[in-house]
This record gives sequence, structure tokens and C-alpha cells, in this order.
Amino acid sequence: MNDILYNQVKVLVVDDEDDISNFIKMGLKAKGFIVECASDGFEAISIAMKMNPHIVILDLMLPEIDGFKVCKEIKKNMEASVIMLTAKGDIEDKIRGLDIGADDYMVKPFDFRELLSRINARLRSDHKTLKNMVQIGCFTINNITHEIMYKNRLLELSSTEYNLLVYLFKNKNITVSKDSILENVWGYEYECEYNIVEVYISYIRSKIGKESHDIIRTIRGVGYKVVI
Repeated sequence: MNDILYNQVKVLVVDDEDDISNFIKMGLKAKGFIVECASDGFEAISIAMKMNPHIVILDLMLPEIDGFKVCKEIKKNMEASVIMLTAKGDIEDKIRGLDIGADDYMVKPFDFRELLSRINARLRSDHKTLKNMVQIGCFTINNITHEIMYKNRLLELSSTEYNLLVYLFKNKNITVSKDSILENVWGYEYECEYNIVEVYISYIRSKIGKESHDIIRTIRGVGYKVVI
């Protein structure tokens, strides 16, 4: 099972054949990727500078600036992984492409499933921080920075609020008691101090907004349940 959130991954497809660009774009967008396309070398470099993609799928035979020069420019300015996808299958072209910084090399015609597999391999190898992003409903949890996004809006959470919300997420659709929350978020020294749980639930709800009571539900006499 894929453990990378595709909706966090930016891909730039560079090919002067619209049929190929559109085919790749449609396939990747269906998987959830953020995708932009360029049809010549100048446009590729311009979009890459603005987009800062994780992956660049790059043809070699391009108008204006060829793929070799585009690859050099991208590698010089950002940490994108470059997968060359081209009809040029000679070993000399492969060696040259890899020597100037390309991370992978595929020859047309190609199978989309293989391209996706190679993209995943580059993401696992070159962009490991993406594996620490977890999607739960409309929430995105970053386990490295300890940040939570709700509908692409950063929630300004204290460390305790973050830990409490993560604990509720781990038990989503299950009612957790206040005793369980106190034990797992605050520790035994706060045993029976139920008011502190209520206060922090209120803090979190206010930061999520108007939908918060539907997401974090109070189960009277028991505790709370996150419904996503």
C-alpha cells in the first residue's frame, strides 16, 4: 500500500507532444498528484522555478532548449528528481542523461504503471519527508514538524493540543473516555482532572471552526469521538 500522500506531490511533465503530456497528466491527476505541463525548454525552466516540483518527467527532444540543458538547470537550482522519458534509447544518450544528473531514464513507448512505479521509487528515495505526512479525512498530519492542516489551513496548535488531536485521530470513530485521554496525553499525574480535557477540546474546536462539533463529538457521560 502506498504510504505517500500524492496530493502533496508536485510533478512537472515536459514534452512537446500534447497527447503524451495530457495522457501522463490525466493519469497522475487521477491518482491525486499536483501536475503542471510544459512543451518547451524555456517554459519548463520557468514553471519549475515557480512550482519547485518534487518530480520532473522530462523529454529530451524539446524546442528552444533540449532536455539535457533543462535537466542541468533544474538540478542546479532545486532538489527535484528528474525522470527522463524519451524516444532516444541509445546507450550513449542514457549515459549522458544520467551523468548530467537525471535520476532515472525511460524509453518511449512506455507503460503508465511502470512510470508510476518509478515515480514512487524516487519519492521513497529522494523525498523521504513526504512519508511522514498522514491524511485523515480533511486533515493532514506532519509527523516531523508536528503540524496539522485542516482543508489546507494550518491549525495553530500548542504541543498539548497537537498530541490530543493526534490521539483522537488514532482512535477515530471510537469513543475514548476522559480517563483514557488523560492517561495517554497528560499522564497519570492528571488523573481525574476531567476539566482540563474539556478545556483543551474547546481550544481545538475553536481552531477547527464551525464544523468542529461534527468532527469532535461529545459522548455524554463517556468522553469524545472523532468522526471522519
